[in-house]
Amino acid sequence: MEAISNQRVFPRFDKTSAVQCPSPTSLNSKVTHWTIVAPFIHDLEHDGQWLAPYVSGARYHFNIIPRPRPLRSWHNRASSVTNIAGWVTYLQHGKNAVQTTDGGVITVFPQLASAVGMCQQLSRRQIPVVAWLFNVGTCQSGVRRRVAQASLQHISRFVVHTRRECDMYSQWLGLPKERFVFFPYQVADIPVIYEENATQPFIAAIGSAHRDFPTLFQAVEKLKLPTVVASGSRALTGLQLPSHVQAPLDLGKQDCLRLAQEARINIVPMTTNAHITAAGQVTIVEAMRMGRVVIASRCNGAEDYIIHGETGLLVEPGSTQALVRAIEMLWDDPQLRNKIGHNAKNYAAQHFSDEAAGAALQSVLDDVGLMT
Repeated sequence: MEAISNQRVFPRFDKTSAVQCPSPTSLNSKVTHWTIVAPFIHDLEHDGQWLAPYVSGARYHFNIIPRPRPLRSWHNRASSVTNIAGWVTYLQHGKNAVQTTDGGVITVFPQLASAVGMCQQLSRRQIPVVAWLFNVGTCQSGVRRRVAQASLQHISRFVVHTRRECDMYSQWLGLPKERFVFFPYQVADIPVIYEENATQPFIAAIGSAHRDFPTLFQAVEKLKLPTVVASGSRALTGLQLPSHVQAPLDLGKQDCLRLAQEARINIVPMTTNAHITAAGQVTIVEAMRMGRVVIASRCNGAEDYIIHGETGLLVEPGSTQALVRAIEMLWDDPQLRNKIGHNAKNYAAQHFSDEAAGAALQSVLDDVGLMT
């Protein structure tokens, strides 16, 4: 596999909106170069620079290596498991990063962390690696666990987006807990184009991972409230839709954002068990960034994002009665919805923005710099 040559180097520059995060005084003044590999960056002209512009100061320089082939939408895949062709692409991407980096590598998503870890060991290059957005969905046993343990043993830092994952992954991978750090999932500012649909109000439930649609369906059937579910076909397989529920398939990202903005309430119902690591954060954060009120199951890390009663509502997982009460509390109270939505938007701008994530990334790079 040949290394990709059309990488782009982005010189450091300050943005007035960036959160200032001073480096430890013990770090030397030498600039550290980091290579970024993210599966959603395929076209450097259109896919953006990820968090690189939001790391303040002049210490760090970044270059981005694009993915060899575009990443297929998760919702349109027949299986949640990465197939052989997908792994070949991840390995090629990881090899390109390890071979060309002048310093360390930052990966996004666990598959790339594993691919870079394998290539790092095969090339015998002891380079620092930061694995951002490390969420494996469920901690599998057997062969998958052994492969993960072997490929990830030399990763410098794992950045996870729920607090519970620090303990879970430390035990699952057999690695020191100090290598795992929690920072919230971030979403760029989302323009609010659509108002709440006041003439035909409805509930929106967006997302697929570990969703508890049976409990949601029981609640909205009892309340006789119109509901639109935007999810993948796998998450709805075998379920009978109540008369008040619509589930259009093949919706694009902008369609989902419009639904979230027009809905009276956004609901993220989730199942939970001991093996689920995290779920629902993307949908929760997007709704909060748009100032929309959210009801979410109190599990899978949702409690790291929603302050109950202030920036959203949390309900016990699997409880139809609790979900019904939460919907009733909000449905006919526009003042309460507006208050919680306003709080959510302000809170998300402070904690779940690109600026906040850039400061978090810098702190991780500073920390890894102390190790090398």
